[in-house]
Amino acid sequence: MTSERLLDELASGLTPVRSRSAMRDGMAIAGLAAIELVLFLMMGLHRPDLPHAMGQMSFWWKLVSLGLLAGVAVVTAVRSFDPSVSPMKGLRWAAWLGGVALLTGWGIDTTHHADAPLLARLDWQAGVACLGSMVMLSLPLLIALTVLMRRGAPTDRRESALAAGLGAAAWGAFVFFFRCGHDDPLYIVFWYGSGCVLIAFAGRALLPLVTRW
Repeated sequence: MTSERLLDELASGLTPVRSRSAMRDGMAIAGLAAIELVLFLMMGLHRPDLPHAMGQMSFWWKLVSLGLLAGVAVVTAVRSFDPSVSPMKGLRWAAWLGGVALLTGWGIDTTHHADAPLLARLDWQAGVACLGSMVMLSLPLLIALTVLMRRGAPTDRRESALAAGLGAAAWGAFVFFFRCGHDDPLYIVFWYGSGCVLIAFAGRALLPLVTRW
């Protein structure tokens, strides 16, 4: 069999595939995230004192910090599934946002519970429950990003996986914060930060194993 005939036979079994669009993928992820948040709120899972909480600075600090971090990390991940795009710049932006959020939280903390015992402020039992809830709420977005990563061809797979894990973690924390009744900045930094780090590095370790091509 000649090489030309072999190539023709191999090519005859190929079917056209839809070209990948980062914009389309991003819109799909945004739609999924919106559906998750709407369902969460429609089920009445938000904190009962939400209107009162909205009057506190820590509420808006959590909202803005987690929302921006989730947005930057998810956009970084989706764009990096294109082999020509590196996730490193986006990850640096995410790290910068995390640092600003910590500094802002430290500033707010000077006006909250300054004399309360450390263990009481951390509230370990509630914190572990919060951590589990954040992990569960991050799974829909993490699974969706894994599917998109399998369809793409990222050249920096571990960094892309880290961005995907961080984006899903921050979004899970963003959704859960509507439920969480703790407004102490120390509690938020410790437990929300632990959840984001745990999920992000789990994604970095696991996603490359299931997205090989």
